[in-house]
Amino acid sequence: MSTYVLMRILESAPRRYELGIRLLTLGRLEKTYDRLANHIERGQQVLDLGCGMGALTLHAAERGAKVKGIDINAQMLEIAGQRVREAGLMETVDLVEMGVAELDGEEAQHYDAVMSGLCFSELSEDELTYTLKEVTRILQPGGLLLIADEIKPQGLVKRLIHSLIRVPLAALTYVITQQTTHPTSNLSERVTDAGLSIVSAHLSPLGSFGEFVAQKPAGASS
Repeated sequence: MSTYVLMRILESAPRRYELGIRLLTLGRLEKTYDRLANHIERGQQVLDLGCGMGALTLHAAERGAKVKGIDINAQMLEIAGQRVREAGLMETVDLVEMGVAELDGEEAQHYDAVMSGLCFSELSEDELTYTLKEVTRILQPGGLLLIADEIKPQGLVKRLIHSLIRVPLAALTYVITQQTTHPTSNLSERVTDAGLSIVSAHLSPLGSFGEFVAQKPAGASS
């Protein structure tokens, strides 16, 4: 394979990933991000976990928030940076190449909101537990955790139907992106175990995609 062809494949990977994720979520992601961003207020400090190409980051920044978007994929961050520049939001968005394992370097009680769009389903069980613990630590009392992600449906029938639908979609997504996700089990319970309270939860008809708003108790100190 020539270097030129290899570079073209690498350059297309992030955009193929975006296409694949939209396919896997049946196109519901944009409206979900709109609803989550409605919880963001002007002047707030916001952290976007696994920001990818900046879709959720831009939603928050357009509402006047100061947003730090983190991701371990430099190619995706490059595209996110381009989109931020095109939107004229360079002064309010900071994109950083880092993973959730580095959240311990963030200041405690610094953020008004933490967002996660399809990030948690890419983490291992231990990584998710650690991330939720750190999110609780870095949120201000009363701060919000905004989540949109794949989850495992409750009940055998729904799980069987979901599997029949998801398996071919996941296979096609992998062909397009060479990446996949793993629906998270008991996400709302894990969020509450980390010390946050679920304010609202909206599930898809099969319960396979969740949109959650959680809040750190006003009196919490860590």
